[in-house]
Amino acid sequence: MIIKAKPLPHFLFRILGLIAAAVFRTRTKRLEINAVKLKPGHSYILMCNHFSFWDGFWAFYVCNRVFLNKGMKKLYIMSVKKQMEKNKWMRYMGSFSIEPGKRSIKESFDYAAEVLSEPGNLLLFYPQGNLETCYIRYIKFDEGLYEIVPQIKGDCQLIWSTTMVEYFESLNPTITTTMLDCGTNHDFDFEALKLKVNHFHIKTIENNIRFTDEPIKYDL
Repeated sequence: MIIKAKPLPHFLFRILGLIAAAVFRTRTKRLEINAVKLKPGHSYILMCNHFSFWDGFWAFYVCNRVFLNKGMKKLYIMSVKKQMEKNKWMRYMGSFSIEPGKRSIKESFDYAAEVLSEPGNLLLFYPQGNLETCYIRYIKFDEGLYEIVPQIKGDCQLIWSTTMVEYFESLNPTITTTMLDCGTNHDFDFEALKLKVNHFHIKTIENNIRFTDEPIKYDL
């Protein structure tokens, strides 16, 4: 049996988003979000590269800035069950459980598809499943997305976001999130999506290179 989420109401989500913004502003030089146009009347899957302890806090900030005033109702996060059992509060932040390798994993996928069948709901999704450097040249997708998207009833927009952290001449980092519109559940092609995301991710990294002309090209 999975642990189901009890997502935050709007006013609490906004408060936490403002707290996250205040924290990041004291620790960074600049925060940048290059967003995509959201499709009204849709639910949303926000796929992110997973590289830091701060990822969840950053996601709250991004959702507060980009999604909350444009139709987002509730945020859901797929989290490992053992972590949720140790940290009961995660359920009340929108987390629901998944146990990789267990029979209950199908129930988790079904639940994700169910919440995404309601317009305005957003699923925060880290396809890599593990923490990895943000400068990695290949984003590995686990099969969860392949199991979830075909089950969604209604309209769902898929969005990828690459987040990069750079210091350059500053003591504090600049955090930049750049988004890619990956279409909807109606034109979902898992293999094509993986290629599209990886080409975009590599291009985003290359756009951060200021002076060096790299002799090695990373073709997928």
